[in-house]
Amino acid sequence: MAAPKTGKKYFTVAEANNTLPLVRAIVQDITHLAHELRERHERLARLKPSDRFRLSDAHEEELQQVRRELERGQERMEEYVQELTQLGVELKDYFTGLVDFPSLMNGRPVYLCWRLGEPEVAHWHELEAGFAGRQKLPSCTRSVAD
Repeated sequence: MAAPKTGKKYFTVAEANNTLPLVRAIVQDITHLAHELRERHERLARLKPSDRFRLSDAHEEELQQVRRELERGQERMEEYVQELTQLGVELKDYFTGLVDFPSLMNGRPVYLCWRLGEPEVAHWHELEAGFAGRQKLPSCTRSVAD
């Protein structure tokens, strides 16, 4: 991976695809945990007492347990995201498993774009374009290292 003066990693298509097995495993964990956390958050919202009613001791204990589970899950999520960051990969969507690999195309910075479920890194987009602006990589680019 080329590391320009800024210290940012830039991936070739081949390097991104070589990193994909590890990225895929981390992103699978992230998407699974993201859905769990959303469910816990919704459960917590349902359990919270209103100003008019006090919770029973059993409900208060359940509320505390859900809060602890939510906190532990959020800490785990931070660890997963940090793993991706250390690899040089940027998480864009927790629920769909969308990630970007910083890259250079014709000397300018772009993102190689991959989403959980795709067999390989086969798309790219401009830095500001996002998922909506993603384009298919030319087939010759996908088969050889840049």
